Amino acid sequence: MSKEQEIICIICPLSCAITLSGDPENPQVSGHECNRGRDYALQEAADPRRVLTGTVRISGGSLPRLPVKTSAAIPRKMILEAARLLDRISTTVPRRCGELIAANFADSGADLIATRDLFPTKE
Repeated sequence: MSKEQEIICIICPLSCAITLSGDPENPQVSGHECNRGRDYALQEAADPRRVLTGTVRISGGSLPRLPVKTSAAIPRKMILEAARLLDRISTTVPRRCGELIAANFADSGADLIATRDLFPTKE
């Protein structure tokens, strides 16, 4: 990290502008108001991660797609390929919020879970 790197913290509403500088193995961190911000900046610089949200096909329900998300943040470099994999997944009702849709989704170490209840349509 020969150059300074600025990261805006998203952990809390303060949105601290955190600066990382110095040796990549032991960077100097400044501008954070709390240790959570410091930890976030170090993680973001070393291995940025994001929670993937999207939808999968579902049959038998009142909606054609079920909203889902990963149970944990996955490496940012995996996001596009993981998002493409969502289109290959199809499920059926009933589904409850928090229910497992796919274990170890995209070999990311995170599971894919439903983010809403969806039940059969009443006819």
